[in-house]
Amino acid sequence: MAGKKQTTGKRSDDPLAAVTVAVGQEELLLDRAVREVVDAARTTDPDTDVRDLPPGALQPGVLTEVISPSLFAERKVVVVRQAQDLGADTVKDVKSYLSAPVEDISLVLLHAGGAKGKGLLDAARKAGAREVACPKMTKPADRLAFVRNEFRSAGRSATPGACQALVDAIGSDLRELASACSQLGADIDGAIDEAVVARYYTGRAEASSFTVADRAVEGKTAEALEALRWSLATGVAPVLVTSALSQGVRAIGKLAAAPRLSPGELARELGMPPWKIDRVRQQLRGWTPDGVAAAIRAVAEADAAVKGGGDDPAYALEKAVVTIATARSTGVPRG
Repeated sequence: MAGKKQTTGKRSDDPLAAVTVAVGQEELLLDRAVREVVDAARTTDPDTDVRDLPPGALQPGVLTEVISPSLFAERKVVVVRQAQDLGADTVKDVKSYLSAPVEDISLVLLHAGGAKGKGLLDAARKAGAREVACPKMTKPADRLAFVRNEFRSAGRSATPGACQALVDAIGSDLRELASACSQLGADIDGAIDEAVVARYYTGRAEASSFTVADRAVEGKTAEALEALRWSLATGVAPVLVTSALSQGVRAIGKLAAAPRLSPGELARELGMPPWKIDRVRQQLRGWTPDGVAAAIRAVAEADAAVKGGGDDPAYALEKAVVTIATARSTGVPRG
């Protein structure tokens, strides 16, 4: 292959490494891995030529053509997407290149991981390619860590509660989470807390209702009432709040009475996903059987009130929230 050769050497965190392999199926992280290399190359040489090859574009012989030095000898970034799907002959070309990369060219291989195309991935690792992990974030804890890191990377301070509230409100879409972190970072001066997140994202009724329930079963009366009032002010139906309160209290009761089982067995026994069991276990501290019973009665009374049995659904919900939060630490409601 034409051009000066360089060795990949040992793996490093240098985005200008001769070869970068981004492994995983999280599209946002894969795109960021590519952008990091491109930005670094263009910082060094603003005229960097970027060749982003779509799936199927890298046929046998094409890599040799792409990496050939241009008339102006500018730096190049060559991106190969879905590298796990390359044909056998093309894989041979790439493996040959890995053994002697060309100077001033950054090759970026995007590989889904797994068994398909593993030979190419192993060859890149053996050659000392820089590796960027881009795993699909399926666990809430992973998404929570992602949000924390987004704020940290932006030099912004966000409370643990704010990070959790954002994950609860946005869900599993990493692009939406990244966008939300960016928006809050740009719009808000000072620390970002749960109240800030509520102002921006509490319009999602389900998430808003469960925020009320979470704060209530955690014994955080003031925060639960604030979340409740904001939910009602933004149009969340009272019946959604009673439903969330009921689920929250019953989850506490079910876990408190559960036998000692492995995490998998416990998830099947209680009909809860493992991540929810982890959350409820953290909320369980301070609860007694009497407290759970009192909280269940409070939810039942509130449910009847919001379904026509009372004159003021908001008051009924506030009373239930206070009763639940108080019952957590005392075992019985006050007053």
